[in-house]
Amino acid sequence: MSLKDQFDAAVAASKQLPERPDNMTLLKIYALFKQASEGDCEGKRPGFTDMVARAKFDAWDGLKGTSTDDAMQQYVDLIEELK
Repeated sequence: MSLKDQFDAAVAASKQLPERPDNMTLLKIYALFKQASEGDCEGKRPGFTDMVARAKFDAWDGLKGTSTDDAMQQYVDLIEELK
């Protein structure tokens, strides 16, 4: 199974986890997904009044420079841990 296939399977599995992960883990899942699917974060950081968008932006921006394949593998590994 290719890495892309494993990633797609992990994305589907992430919607059926036995329990909801904590917020920090959810941010990591989000950031790895965005890095794997879109690459480095671009654009301006949201203002302090939008704390959720700002946290998501910061989590994704923290992965800047991570390759697509590396982000996919980390995503797959994280979802496997959470199952």
